[in-house]
Amino acid sequence: VQLVESGGGMVQPGGSLRLSCAASGFTFSSYAMSWYRQAPGKERELVAANPSIGGSTNYADSVKGRFTISRDNVKNTVYLQMNSLKPEDTAVYYCRARWLRDYWGQGTQVTVSS
Repeated sequence: VQLVESGGGMVQPGGSLRLSCAASGFTFSSYAMSWYRQAPGKERELVAANPSIGGSTNYADSVKGRFTISRDNVKNTVYLQMNSLKPEDTAVYYCRARWLRDYWGQGTQVTVSS
């Protein structure tokens, strides 16, 4: 089982990034996929979640209207489009797959700074 995040980096405030999380080793379409983040000295928090079948996506209040989670069940990949980035979005971003088991990626660093 693997979850491999990519797409992180450094960006100026107001910029955009798209994170990807490529999954393998499990039935991706059956799993709820989500993105979390953890800033230095803070607890890991939910950013966005996408259910496997039906339901609706949900977002942390701090990212509503700026971030969009989506998934491609053919490519076994979940994305996080991040627009209008702010310095407080700086964190390590993790993807998570949850259903019969609970899997986490290794994380990708996002730094928003001028």
